[in-house]
Amino acid sequence: MKEEKTLLKIKNMCRYYKSGEGEVRALDNVNFEIEKGEFVAVIGASGSGKTTMLRILGLMDNPTKGEYSVQGLNVEDLPEAERTYYRLTHLGYVFQDYALMNEMSALENVYVLSLMGGKSKKESIAIAKEALNKVGLEGKENRVPDELSGGEKQRVAIARAISKKPAILFGDEPCANLDTKTSEQVLEVLKDLNKKHNQTIVMVTHELWHLKYVSRVIELKDGKIVSDKKLKK
Repeated sequence: MKEEKTLLKIKNMCRYYKSGEGEVRALDNVNFEIEKGEFVAVIGASGSGKTTMLRILGLMDNPTKGEYSVQGLNVEDLPEAERTYYRLTHLGYVFQDYALMNEMSALENVYVLSLMGGKSKKESIAIAKEALNKVGLEGKENRVPDELSGGEKQRVAIARAISKKPAILFGDEPCANLDTKTSEQVLEVLKDLNKKHNQTIVMVTHELWHLKYVSRVIELKDGKIVSDKKLKK
């Protein structure tokens, strides 16, 4: 059976917020699809709707109206408990603040997700080591976050996210707290995951130089898509 290329589909999506007596249209009739294996950057000025879009795509918020399907599943039809389960088991997240547990080693920060998912400790450790190897942290599994650089902490966060082999990896400005050189290292890791392992990635960023690492750019302005371009690589 032929594999479906379209991984994520958005149709007529809107997200409105009440603001005093008025209404803020954070997303206003947005339409697009993302295919398996794409590395997509979502850009736009502050307040353009980038983070709102990412939160909805990552099932952390609900649209006011519109349709959203991922892997052929109509998200709006899922009960809240099933949405939560899908988010935890099929989607990966990387945030700008790393969100690591300081008392745990890099390995423990990664394998705790597998343990929570019901896997044995032996299997969880094997999965975590594989993920850490993919992001270039061989030999640093036993270091706690305070013994890692900012770039290494972000790579642990990426390893944790990909350890469950997510359909989509979401990044909310993953390089916002990093200097240029360290950002380049993290973006190379993401590019490598995309190219070598066909990992689909959707990343919000405000840095235009980050776009050389991605295959497609969606630009938002005032909650609307004003540009959607595939880049030649």
